[in-house]
Amino acid sequence: MADLGPTPANVAAGDGAVIRDVTAGATIAAGDVVYSDSTDSNEYKLAQCDGTAAEAAAVGIALNGAADGQPLRIQTAGNIDPGDTVTVGEVYVVSATAGNIGEIIDLVAGNFPTILGVGTTTGNIQLGINAAGVAAAAGIGY
Repeated sequence: MADLGPTPANVAAGDGAVIRDVTAGATIAAGDVVYSDSTDSNEYKLAQCDGTAAEAAAVGIALNGAADGQPLRIQTAGNIDPGDTVTVGEVYVVSATAGNIGEIIDLVAGNFPTILGVGTTTGNIQLGINAAGVAAAAGIGY
């Protein structure tokens, strides 16, 4: 399956959104998944599941674009329009491609699974971020 390909201008917080203002530690676009880098002043960088457990431990989705050192607004819970068409009932996770939202079926052995949420309509993901912190022993998809 393919990762979501958000149109940054279409990314929007929805009902029950929990929003935080943080500092970007890399170039980030609206719709990118981010983690807090404790080794770099807790700046927020692009999450990916095929790096380290820390890089996979996403904490939110960017609501705006920002360059390194600039203010960044992220959503950590609630409903979000990720700026692309969502499959209802699909479990969305941190992708192996930095910053992307992928489908759970695409995880493979060695990836660090982090669930982002579930598609509830064709334009909404209900966020419920859960970072496992351990590498998958086998592919998740079945």
